[in-house]
Amino acid sequence: MAFMSRFSRSSSKSPSRRSTENSSPPVLSVFELERLLYTGKTSSNHADEVWPSLYLGDQYIAADRRELSRLCITHILNASHSKFRGGAEYYEGMNITYKGIEAHDSPTFDMSIHFQPAADFIHQALRESKGKILVHCAIGVSRSATLVLAYLMIHQHMALVEAIKTVKEHRGIVPNRGFLRQLVALDNSLRIKRKI
Repeated sequence: MAFMSRFSRSSSKSPSRRSTENSSPPVLSVFELERLLYTGKTSSNHADEVWPSLYLGDQYIAADRRELSRLCITHILNASHSKFRGGAEYYEGMNITYKGIEAHDSPTFDMSIHFQPAADFIHQALRESKGKILVHCAIGVSRSATLVLAYLMIHQHMALVEAIKTVKEHRGIVPNRGFLRQLVALDNSLRIKRKI
């Protein structure tokens, strides 16, 4: 019970921008983060809006041109890009800006080198008038979720725990253990930088 009380969440139905200046969620171990990830929402649609105009999804939604148009997606960040599968050329004529990252869903893969460029791409997409972005990978729960968490930490000044809770209000996510370690390192470095 004490564990659950540490992570009580508000139950908003739609994503909202909130001030994070006064909040200081606890720093957790990877094991505690995994426990947090397995609480709350565990299901997902092909795409879920996890922050205003920011959708987290899977490869199915990324291939559905009609649904992308319906959602008014203007940018796509693909965390499972491959030279053997479609890329920017797939979206020709749709006025979609595409960025691909060839990441592997492996605990040994260094996703941290992509944190800042991906966060900047997401941030730029959301700053554009009527910009909406889909961040996806194969299933939309590990690689792409890791990049969305990094964006919330870097540009929305959230601590890792708060970023996880924000996303989990709308989509079940499970970044692998290696990605969680890298996010903890990012969380620690951002905390130190913001204290200076």
